[in-house]
Amino acid sequence: MNKPKVIVIAGPTASGKSKMAVELAKKIDGEIISADSMQIYRDMNIGTAKVTTEEMQGIKHYMLDFVMPDERYSVSQYKKQAEKCIEEILQKGKTPIICGGTGLYINSLIYGIEFAEEEIDEEYRNELNEIAEKEGLENLYNKALEIDPEAMKKISKNDKKRIIRVLEIYKKTGKTKTQQDIESRMKELKYEYKVFAINMERSILYDRINKRVDIMIKQGLIEEVQNILERYNKFPTAMQGLRI
Repeated sequence: MNKPKVIVIAGPTASGKSKMAVELAKKIDGEIISADSMQIYRDMNIGTAKVTTEEMQGIKHYMLDFVMPDERYSVSQYKKQAEKCIEEILQKGKTPIICGGTGLYINSLIYGIEFAEEEIDEEYRNELNEIAEKEGLENLYNKALEIDPEAMKKISKNDKKRIIRVLEIYKKTGKTKTQQDIESRMKELKYEYKVFAINMERSILYDRINKRVDIMIKQGLIEEVQNILERYNKFPTAMQGLRI
């Protein structure tokens, strides 16, 4: 049986994903689903390089600008909502185009990863953050390495969020992240994903990123961040993109 086709355009920051997705959507009668973990938030427009109405060129975009910065939002929620958007687009007889640079969001779809809805153990998370602050992040990295050496092959020693996640999963479930990933991919995929990744020389990419940052500053990035900090009291996941 032929499965519905879903196109995925992935790539690093400032590589031109959004523009390419729009041009493709115009040619194949498609609509675009964002796979950017920061562009889901309201009031965070400049710093996330959120696509503007003008840049959309009349192409409908989904999964943008719908979560408040003080709300927690998980990849599990993203996967469920993105799949609903895929179905909505297919019902119109159009082609869904996933576009973004958040690897976890994209992987949740193309590999059919099922994420268990787990309550966050705030006490344990705070404990781990305290250890990282007092004893150094390397201490947590080594603990995670003992528990799940396979998962840690892909995690930097400086990536506190992902290191802590490995430890949280093991404490909560008694399983390693690697085990959980394997078990979560056993369900057959509903769609046929066609994945395209933009690649370019680092020197060109870094130049594009530097120019983008300059434009963001001129557009009011500093003021945007100040306004967000004044309006909201907590940022469970929203400020990760700005490292605040």
